[in-house]
Amino acid sequence: MSAADERPESALSLAAAADLLSEAHPGFRVEIIGGQILVSPPADGLHARALTRLMAPFLTAGPIGEGFEVLQAVGLWLPTGAEDYAIPDLAIVDADFYEHRVGKNCYDPVVFRLVLEVTSSNYRTDLRTKVAAYADAQVPVYVIVDRKHDRLHVLTEPEGSDYASHEIHPRGQLVALPDSIGAKVTLDVTALLDAATLGE
Repeated sequence: MSAADERPESALSLAAAADLLSEAHPGFRVEIIGGQILVSPPADGLHARALTRLMAPFLTAGPIGEGFEVLQAVGLWLPTGAEDYAIPDLAIVDADFYEHRVGKNCYDPVVFRLVLEVTSSNYRTDLRTKVAAYADAQVPVYVIVDRKHDRLHVLTEPEGSDYASHEIHPRGQLVALPDSIGAKVTLDVTALLDAATLGE
């Protein structure tokens, strides 16, 4: 007997419970990862500033492949559970992403070339839980602007529930992202961390 079979008939599905939480807490980000509901408070202004500045190198990059879109807070359907989905802060997706809508405003992971998270108070979610979730979804590149530890993570080569390559970059480095994202993009670690913290 599955856990779903053991639920009382009146019990809400995870998706329905997530919807209720979203309605009750406007501005909060509600996700279901690994069969658990995760609720994140609204991002602070520095988090938002970092995302705005992060978009610039992607939007101005010269294309080397097919077209792509740079999107904030778009849903990614996860293969880890029947109701699982994540909402990365930023994503690079195929230009035809809208043809791959699965449900609940989420899209098939096959269209995601890169996902990016800027850490907040719940930084462990980005550094652990979402690493496994995005690797399981076979997202080729996962970038984390780690405000807690003042560094940038670039994870590539998803294998099972982890990434075979996990590079950590301190301030002072310029990081070229893999060409697989469809453009030549270099990130200035210091500039990103300054935007995400109290730096200028």
